[in-house]
Amino acid sequence: MNDTYIVTAYVVIDDVLKGYGFEDDSRASGTAAEILTVGVIAAKYFQNHHERALGLMIRLGYVHGLSVSRFNRRLHALREWLSGIISLVADLYAQGEAFIIDSMPLPVCKRARASRCKKVRGKAFCGYCAAKKEKFFGWRLHLICTPDGIPVSFDVLPAAEQDLTPIHELTVALPEGATVFGDKGYVSDPDAQSILAATGIRFVAVRRRNMSPNTWADEFDLYRYRRRIETVYSQFEAMGVQRLHARTNHGFDLKAYASLLALAFTNIIPD
Repeated sequence: MNDTYIVTAYVVIDDVLKGYGFEDDSRASGTAAEILTVGVIAAKYFQNHHERALGLMIRLGYVHGLSVSRFNRRLHALREWLSGIISLVADLYAQGEAFIIDSMPLPVCKRARASRCKKVRGKAFCGYCAAKKEKFFGWRLHLICTPDGIPVSFDVLPAAEQDLTPIHELTVALPEGATVFGDKGYVSDPDAQSILAATGIRFVAVRRRNMSPNTWADEFDLYRYRRRIETVYSQFEAMGVQRLHARTNHGFDLKAYASLLALAFTNIIPD
């Protein structure tokens, strides 16, 4: 664990809460900033295992007087703040000329247990990951990040939804004149032209073999930036995002948001 990472994450979260006028209950044994920081640390170092993260943070003296059950109740009560903080960080870093888009599976259970899953049901949650050539059951994370790996726009949709479904909504927050680079799953001239006309954002995807190639400049940038998204997803996999365990959809969302915020801090805070 990195002390600089922990302290910086706490300071950022605490400043955001204070900036929006959040006040802790005087009877609470720990502040909201401490609760949210433990959630982020759990995502970063403990694959979203809250009890282990809380136990170590107590032993190291970062937090005091919190039981696991009370911590979980307060963290769930603060779920919307966690979502708001990652959205705020995304807005701050949605600047520049180049962004990268991709999607990744967020399974809720093993395929063999899909018929007994109570969190989600139906064919809409049956997805296929072309990169790994495997089927999965659950959600799909659609993410746009900067070349430095900082998330700036994201959405979680049922796994059966194709990559092109949320691209119009995801690109709205990006600056005019920017270019978004994607893989073959984002090849769609009508969508690219519609986004360019509506927002002034260019959408460049890897062309299939039977299609006319991109310009040499776009091909150069694709080769330059596409590798970064693979690094981002390797960071996500190391956090255990594809093995999230939660009893409810709210708990699943909470851990996904904590992982996104942990990823943002990882790529913002210097080693």
